[in-house]
Amino acid sequence: MNITRIIGKVFEPRLKQIDRYATQAGEIQYNVLMKLLRKAENTEWGGKYDYKSIRSYEEFRQRVPVQTYDDIKPWVERLRKGEKNLIWPSDIRWFARSSGTTNDKSKFLPVSKESLQDIHYKGGADAVAMYLRINPDSRFFSGKGVILGGSHRPNHNSKHSLVGDLSAILIQNVSPAVNFLRVPGKKIALMDEWETKIEAIANSTIHANVTSLSGVPSWFLVLIKRVLEKTGRRTLEEVWPNLEVFFHGGVSFNPYREQYKQIIHSPEMRYVETYNASEGYFGTQNDLSDPSMLIMIDYGIFYEFVPLEDMGSENPRVCSLNEVELNRNYAMLISTSSGLWRYMIGDTVKFTNNKPYKFVITGRTKHYINAFGEELIIDNAEKGLTRACVETGAQVSEYSAAPVFMDANAKCRHQWLIEFARMPDSVERFASILDYTLKEVNSDYEAKRWKDIALQPLEVIVARDGLFHDWLKEKGKLGGQHKVPRLSNVRDHIEEMLALN
Repeated sequence: MNITRIIGKVFEPRLKQIDRYATQAGEIQYNVLMKLLRKAENTEWGGKYDYKSIRSYEEFRQRVPVQTYDDIKPWVERLRKGEKNLIWPSDIRWFARSSGTTNDKSKFLPVSKESLQDIHYKGGADAVAMYLRINPDSRFFSGKGVILGGSHRPNHNSKHSLVGDLSAILIQNVSPAVNFLRVPGKKIALMDEWETKIEAIANSTIHANVTSLSGVPSWFLVLIKRVLEKTGRRTLEEVWPNLEVFFHGGVSFNPYREQYKQIIHSPEMRYVETYNASEGYFGTQNDLSDPSMLIMIDYGIFYEFVPLEDMGSENPRVCSLNEVELNRNYAMLISTSSGLWRYMIGDTVKFTNNKPYKFVITGRTKHYINAFGEELIIDNAEKGLTRACVETGAQVSEYSAAPVFMDANAKCRHQWLIEFARMPDSVERFASILDYTLKEVNSDYEAKRWKDIALQPLEVIVARDGLFHDWLKEKGKLGGQHKVPRLSNVRDHIEEMLALN
């Protein structure tokens, strides 16, 4: 008897609701917005913008300004200190820690009990439902899922209030029924020290009947490598013969795809991309032949979009979901049941279909490196370079950085190509100071660099004089507004530069 086929019937009503996305997207999103406004109209924020009188999207768009983290930070700090009914009516005790902004090492994003249920857990359940539609012969529920998450800690020493990775918050609050279907146990899953945690997860899952994996591709490679080392096996299906699907997200899977093929040989293995950020669960891949994700429009999230070319303008155009154009880059704004209102999350997306609406993630609103979940931004880089120059007597004229993805020995790092106007007293010391400063100003980079488990010390390559000038000239981009790409998530540019070095 295939128990998964029996349990799968429970999802059929929900799949019919999701099918409505193709024809009723505008109506569904309008209802979400009105529900959010009515729920929050008696909060301090709702009073400030007179939510009680808003009856249309146009009124909402005109009345409430677009927000960045720096805009909402004072409200979040008040919430973290115990104030209530500020941006959302229910008591907010959880704060998802995410990569920082220009002014902060970390962001702390509010997570309400409503958002846990009607966004994050709903997203996880829908991912399973759509996967079972893709694979009707699945035996997903015949075994357990390995979920690789983070950790949490007390918030300002406030009773019952915690901050941590979103994954840790989800594991902490998930229902006992779901706990029965996953490994490792909560005690191991929420361990803080990553090296010990990886060892404990490997030990506790080696003999389990694992059918699914859920997590970030880069971290899972570390765990899989340890599992194979401990078992002496060559491929993962030799350890977990019933493994059938990996729900992955957080960073692009493309750089890791070939490495997973080397350790999971089964042609029946499936890879499903999900988009579950600290701010909300936004999308799931519902067709394995199409890399686009279905945007989930009946959760506690109302979506808006800013054309990428309008970013930075005084009055950027903002459109609702049913106003977007296909194959155009947009920065995404969200209003959610955690009290984020017209919040710019920093990701850019491009829609590939509108019946239903499907999208791909195209990047960030600013230059970045997020190959391993480190979310390194330009401001981090500039602070690190400034300190390294001061302490080594160097002067930097141009630079570009990109990731080196894991090789056969699971080594990965950031590679910096730097043209010095004045050489440092030691290139090695310059690199060490830069690396240390990046850990100091970016908590996600610091986490990935912890004991060199996922990310090795960065590498500095000295560029010859005039290299960047020659590269720009070769590209026909000398002068004007053309600039050297400082940070890139792919190696295209830096490989071209290295070829000229």
